[in-house]
Amino acid sequence: MRSEDLIQSLSADTRAISPYAAEQRLAIGLIGGGLAALAVMVPWMGFRPDLPGAMMTVGFAMKWAYTISLALLALVATLHVARPDAPRMRHAWLLLVPFALLAVASIVELSETPVGGWLPMWLGGSWRECSARVAMLSLPVFGGMLWAFRALAPTRLTAAGAAAGLVSGACAATIYGLHCPEVSATFVLTWYTLGMVLAAGAGALVGPKLLRW
Repeated sequence: MRSEDLIQSLSADTRAISPYAAEQRLAIGLIGGGLAALAVMVPWMGFRPDLPGAMMTVGFAMKWAYTISLALLALVATLHVARPDAPRMRHAWLLLVPFALLAVASIVELSETPVGGWLPMWLGGSWRECSARVAMLSLPVFGGMLWAFRALAPTRLTAAGAAAGLVSGACAATIYGLHCPEVSATFVLTWYTLGMVLAAGAGALVGPKLLRW
């Protein structure tokens, strides 16, 4: 067979692919995984009883602004490293911006609180389970991200796994906020962040094995 005939044969059944196919695939995986995590959270922990009123408070808005902004930034990073020709991210430092802003809020919060109140503010009433629950709720979301990656072609597998893990952890932290009554910036900065870091670290570890194509 001539080269021209082979090329024509291979291209005969091709179909157009949306230029936003990767974005759509990741969005579907994230939404599906997020709904699965919510389906796990509701019977396991339930919503906080004062949720409608709590969602109107500054503390709750601060908590969601932190987790959602991290989820969006990590999703951009995931989309970047999902491509086979992905160069190093020049703007990865932007992931630190939400953390830095919340750290400033924590410093202000502590400065306005007597020293005797620092420890209760830091530990709250649920520090023992907060990080672990965020990490566990990230598993269904990470499963959705793995499904999305099946149609993508990452080559930097550790970075892709870490980015997908951070997306999963941030999404899980957002969902966990529907249950958690803690609204202290110091608490969120410590224990929510730890849960997201655990998810990102786990993603980095399993990325080279599960994302290989």
